[in-house]
Amino acid sequence: MSSERFLQCACAAGLSLVMMLGAACGAPDAPPSREGVPSRPLPPTIAPAPNDPGRPKVVVLGDSLTAGLGLPGAQSYPSLLQKKIDHEGLRFEIVNAGISGDTSAGGLRRLDWALADNDVRVLVLALGANDGLRGLPVADMHENLARIIDAARAKHIAVLLAGMEAPPNYGVEYASSFRRAYRDLAREHDVPLIPFLLDKVAGQPSLNQGDGIHPNPAGAAIVADTVWAALEPVLGHLAGS
Repeated sequence: MSSERFLQCACAAGLSLVMMLGAACGAPDAPPSREGVPSRPLPPTIAPAPNDPGRPKVVVLGDSLTAGLGLPGAQSYPSLLQKKIDHEGLRFEIVNAGISGDTSAGGLRRLDWALADNDVRVLVLALGANDGLRGLPVADMHENLARIIDAARAKHIAVLLAGMEAPPNYGVEYASSFRRAYRDLAREHDVPLIPFLLDKVAGQPSLNQGDGIHPNPAGAAIVADTVWAALEPVLGHLAGS
């Protein structure tokens, strides 16, 4: 499902859909402590393959779409990415750092925690959906994501940016600037871009849960394929270096 179809579906439902999606994505988490660690427990790291400890990490920093809200842990798209990594014989371990309700600002606040492991090699940055649902300023989202990218690059961590779409209820100009922000970030920071994380899934009832926004197992598998198409070349390059 294209991003255009996603916008059409959201527009048809109107403001009531935006309110529903905001609730479905989870209420904002409590503010992190001064050390930058969220006060609620974080999702567990996906276990590495047996007898292969200390694999380099791939952190997926996101919201409820990444956390796998409504899905068994093994069916979230980061878990499916781990299966693809293992199938290809690559020595990387996925860390699911998705928190329901998180915005780009929330991701920035907990970034130090997310990248605390000295062996993080890749950051998949999948934030912004809740910024769009709440109509938060695009300039602020751009700045937050830019700071996350800069902080990761300063640690010599490769970054893969996953784009999102904003519902059109805040106007065509907002939706367009929201989409453009990801393209600008990818160009300004020279990082690979997945144009739309929910490509081919958004707006498809058969691929989403009852809330209409969070993928079901079949949808999560498509999201994993979308991310893997961009992530595999990055991991292949790192494995060969």
